[in-house]
This record gives sequence, structure tokens and C-alpha cells, in this order.
Amino acid sequence: MDRSLAGRAALGRFDRSFRPGATPRARLARGAARAARARRRLWRPPRVRVPLAGAALGFVWHRRRLRFAAIALALAAGLLAGGWLWLRHSSLAAVRRVQISGVHGPEARAIDAALRTAARHMSTLDPHVGALRAAVAPFTVVRELRATASFPHSLRIHVLEQLPVAALVSGGTRTAVAADGVVLGPALLLGSLPTLTARAAPPAGQRIGDRALNEALAVLGAAPAPLAGLVQRVETGAQGLAVVMRGGLTAYFGDRSRPHAKWLSLALVLASERSAGASYVDVRVPARPAAGFAAGTGPPGAQAASSGSAGEGVGNPATAAALEAGLAAAVSREQGEGGPSRTSTSGEEPSAPASGEGQAGASPSAGAGANSAPGAGSEGSERAGH
Repeated sequence: MDRSLAGRAALGRFDRSFRPGATPRARLARGAARAARARRRLWRPPRVRVPLAGAALGFVWHRRRLRFAAIALALAAGLLAGGWLWLRHSSLAAVRRVQISGVHGPEARAIDAALRTAARHMSTLDPHVGALRAAVAPFTVVRELRATASFPHSLRIHVLEQLPVAALVSGGTRTAVAADGVVLGPALLLGSLPTLTARAAPPAGQRIGDRALNEALAVLGAAPAPLAGLVQRVETGAQGLAVVMRGGLTAYFGDRSRPHAKWLSLALVLASERSAGASYVDVRVPARPAAGFAAGTGPPGAQAASSGSAGEGVGNPATAAALEAGLAAAVSREQGEGGPSRTSTSGEEPSAPASGEGQAGASPSAGAGANSAPGAGSEGSERAGH
């Protein structure tokens, strides 16, 4: 064996070349391993610490009675939930009796049949109002539905309709339209509906975009039943909205503000004997209505009224205050019975109607209240119609 210094040096170099990890590839592998460990140390999953929940769970779990009670409660909750799901869709809660209210007009039978068909597939413990709305979606006259279920087998459905208040005439075609501007289609046209003229009529189910037409529809929608059947058309002129009755009488409304008060004011004026033969009635300020007559004519007893009798005439403050109080009470009573609320205040005094016509007060005396408006309004309107 070579024991020289050169031989020992060569042997040492030979041994180091075969030592594990001495090669460049091994050094690269060790570096990659260290880099991977460093990356794992940089990212660690977040630790969710719930000390209170853990302490409570440990407190219950280490006590035998509490542990058994918790297990029993979890099982009972699962059984109750499963039983509720089964009962809700079982025949024990199936809808078998359906009561429908609020349906009128020519489409009443079709709406009733559609609602009953949809309700038969429901449960009183889980009524689907959305399915009922989808069943009557083709009927534009239906505005809203209200469903009330009574266990075990009863379901009451109340239909809120948007009935036609006018016939919209455009390019030789006629279609019914509701008070909120929704076009209902020609199937709901009635012969007694007043007419409105428009340049173009939207398709059924859509709303009218014209502002003037919407104001006229709002006024027509607030009309009482005795007067609504006597309206022929609504026009827009120098005095604003003008409602033309079938007998030729014109009622100046001005705008859509306080429509209920204006209709009741018109009914009170027409109920007065002094309004017989009037050509127009101005109700733009409901507290101070005025009846106008053609040139050369006048109201009955006009001379007696001009002599200054107490309590008569539109200009009398006591009469105006009493009329305003009666109208406010009538409007509040009408709204309390479910009537729509579209009233607002209007503080401007109306301008005089067209020249060439006489104007005289035709409001009732202070003793006449709003209680006489409904019945008297129909009588006075018929008189004006003739």
C-alpha cells in the first residue's frame, strides 16, 4: 500500500468524491428541500379559536345527564323538522275549499277558474302567492292578490282589480284603460266608458306615458259611481282638465289635485236648485265651487241672491268654511272605507272661465252638509244631463 504523502493525498481526493451529498446534484436537491420547508412555514391554515363554544361543549360533554339531554334534543329537532316537511305537503293539509272574492267583469269566470286550478295544487301550510299571480298574469285587469290559508283545507283569495275607467281612442282603435294608466285591452270595453284621445296606444299590459292622459285618468278614477256613468269625455283646455257630461254640462277640474273633494263639490253644486240650467261648474277650488250660465240666462232666484241674503253665495266665508269642512269629512270617510287616497292641497284661486257667460254661486247653504252629497249628487247630475 502506498503510504507516501502523494498517495495519501490522492486517496483522500478519491474518498471525498464518493461521499454522500458531495455531488452538485445532491446539493441542489438539499437546497430545493430547504426552500420547500421554508414555503410551508410561511403559509399556515388559519386557526379558528372559539373558546366559549369549546368551553360550553366541554362542559356539556363531561356531564352525563347534560350529554344525554343534548343528544335527545338534537334527535327530537330532526324528527320534528322531518315531520313538519311531511305534513306540509301531505293530503292532511291539501287545499280543498277555495273562496275567491273581488272578481268582476267579463273575465270573472276565467280568473276564477285559473285561481282554483292553481290553488288545488297547494298546501294550507305553504301557500304560494307567486304561483297564484302567475296563474292570473294573462289577465291585465288583476292588479294584486291576497291569499289567507286556514288549516286544514281552506284558502281564501281576494283579488284587487284595476277596472277600466275610460276608452282610449287612437287611430280608429279603442282600448280600455285603468285609472293608473295601465292599458287593459279591447276585451274590457264598455259602452258607458268616457273617451280619451291619444296619438298612440301602448299594447295591453303597459302604462301610458303621456302626462295629460294620466291626469285625466286619475280624475276619472276618483269619480263616484253615480257621476262616473254620466261622464262623456275629458278634455284639456285653457281651464285645465274639463269633464264633459253627457247632457252637455262641463265641469272644470283644473288639474288632478284633490280629485275626491272636487267630485263631491260638484255633486253638492248639482244638488242645489240654483244650479238648474247651468252650462258649467267650476270646482278647481273645491271649497268655492261656482256654477256658470249662458249669456242672457241665470239661476233661479238670482235676484234674491243678489240682494245679500245671509248664508247664500260662493263668496260668503261662512258658506265656504262649512262646505270645506263637509268635503273634508266626506273625503276622510270615503278613504276610511277603502277608497284610494290621491288628495293634495291646492291654494290657488281659479281664474275666471271663458268670457261671455254669467257666473253665480250655486253652493248649498251652510246647513247643507256632505251627507247629502251621494244621493243628491246623482239626482242633480241627472237634472243637468237633461
